[in-house]
Amino acid sequence: MKNSMNQQAKDYSRIEKAIHFLDKNVCDQPDLREVAETAGLSEFHFQKIFQRWAGISPKKFLQFLTKEHAKQLLEKSNLLDASYDVGLSGPSRLHDLFINYEAMSPGEYKQKGEGLTIDYGFHPTPFGECFVAITDRGICRLAFMDKAEKKKLLKDFHKDWKNATLQDNQAKTKEVTEEIFSSPKGKKRKPSFKVLSRGTNFQIKVWEALLKIPSGQVVTYQAIAKMIGSPKAVRAVGNAVGKNQIAYLIPCHRVIRGTGHLGGYRWGTSRKRAMLGKEAIEKI
Repeated sequence: MKNSMNQQAKDYSRIEKAIHFLDKNVCDQPDLREVAETAGLSEFHFQKIFQRWAGISPKKFLQFLTKEHAKQLLEKSNLLDASYDVGLSGPSRLHDLFINYEAMSPGEYKQKGEGLTIDYGFHPTPFGECFVAITDRGICRLAFMDKAEKKKLLKDFHKDWKNATLQDNQAKTKEVTEEIFSSPKGKKRKPSFKVLSRGTNFQIKVWEALLKIPSGQVVTYQAIAKMIGSPKAVRAVGNAVGKNQIAYLIPCHRVIRGTGHLGGYRWGTSRKRAMLGKEAIEKI
């Protein structure tokens, strides 16, 4: 598993460059040679690595990265809104990743983790290197970063949880990371995870709404605002989405602008496109 995850991380660093290039030139529909050059690879090797990473050809993947794909998903928004209104319960809850969500109380928030022991580590994933922090109550941080951002991320994390006992525990966090990013096998569900996240009541409502977005689908900020009963609070919803501390598991990458544009992403637009594309492909 370790060698496989390391290889995926190396592949993703090359694929990310290609996705960034496609993002800027999607309207021109660049050919294989052009895209391979941005990754510093021959057409043959790029095609091989991309096929291994995504499971399909670069040309097919490009179809999932275009703005037209986002617009096609938005055409289903009325149906999605209707299903969200009933809570996506039972069989209508389409995504296969179920999370037991537990937020901290205001008192616990002010304590900055007092009494908590937090294990943390850095690990490769199919979407680049990530930082994972876990407590006995659940995962409290999952973030992606470039190598240059490592020290700053760790410094900020120590500041956020200054009263907690923090310990580097690569062995423990490695097991959790591999579970999170393991590829689904057939119809077998991924393992459930408990998430421990700190935020205001409004932010928590937004994050809970994000958990209801099916894998491979997207919704708008406006739809999220409607889901939580605050249809006029679109900007506040955007701020709450941006404050999400648990990447991937709380899927803020599935929220896009009402125009059909993917919009920004805290951990990079190219990574957001990669996640959405991979989720869409897994549904084929």
